[in-house]
Amino acid sequence: MATVSPSQPWSYTLELPRDLRSPAIARTTLRAVLRSHGMKELIDNAQLLTSELVTNACLHTSGPCTLRVRGREGGWLRVTVWDTSPFVPAPFATGTLRRRTRCDARGAESGRGLTLVRQCASKWGSHTYDKRRFGKALWFELLPAGAWCARCGELGAAQRAAVDRGDRAQAVAATVAVRGHYREAHPQADDAW
Repeated sequence: MATVSPSQPWSYTLELPRDLRSPAIARTTLRAVLRSHGMKELIDNAQLLTSELVTNACLHTSGPCTLRVRGREGGWLRVTVWDTSPFVPAPFATGTLRRRTRCDARGAESGRGLTLVRQCASKWGSHTYDKRRFGKALWFELLPAGAWCARCGELGAAQRAAVDRGDRAQAVAATVAVRGHYREAHPQADDAW
């Protein structure tokens, strides 16, 4: 059996139904992939940002979504989430079909996920498809050292742990902590709304 060098490019694809369990399945799969490729330092941030994209796909579209995880030499990671809606959310829209939002990001307890992705990822973007295909893809990239706020990752890990345990009270408290930290530490990101 041939072995693959960790420095060679690799890619995994996971089809996910429109189901509220899909974000947890995406996080678990992503964690296993990153551990197997020696990218442990990216796990917390990659899981947090992936969870935001998959959750949005499940909540705001009418069909399934696809998670694609790719890595290259030097620890580079790209995560893409495709879904069935052609509308690119405001924080990711750049000259594409854009759905207007009426969310006041400064005081909202929801609607900050994509802004968090923009703030914490090394790079991010979107892609829409031509008329023969449908849907859109939102993606982000992470690099191994210092491209994100470490506290966002720590708080996100505590939030995911509470959700995974099924502890609703702790999950709500952790979500409030994540968003409170985000409002205080990343106020410039609110300008994107």
